[in-house]
Amino acid sequence: MDLLLSARPGRGCTVLEVHGELDMATSPRLRDGLQQLMDAGDRRVVVDLAGVAFMDSSALGALVVMFKALRDVGGQLSLAAPQPAVQGVLTITSMNRAIDVYDSVQAAEAKVALSDDPTGP
Repeated sequence: MDLLLSARPGRGCTVLEVHGELDMATSPRLRDGLQQLMDAGDRRVVVDLAGVAFMDSSALGALVVMFKALRDVGGQLSLAAPQPAVQGVLTITSMNRAIDVYDSVQAAEAKVALSDDPTGP
């Protein structure tokens, strides 16, 4: 299965919609897509995983690399809407403790927008 990536403006962030399987063959495309967003100046990125049914360790590695790269420039990477199998991988590897994971893109956008609000927590 091919990997499809599409970026769109979100509330206070850029949402990267991912469709397909994230494995050794496709994870470089995920990393490259995130790097392109970062190179374009995007600093807050929400990765929408609703269209991802499978994710392996190489995809986790790509996410960790880009999480750190964004963090190093004052940005943030969040994950949203993982399917149960992907959520299981994030939980088993404890990645859900390092990278914020939200049940929906809307919840992730709300959190990012709240962090932009100087009157918020």
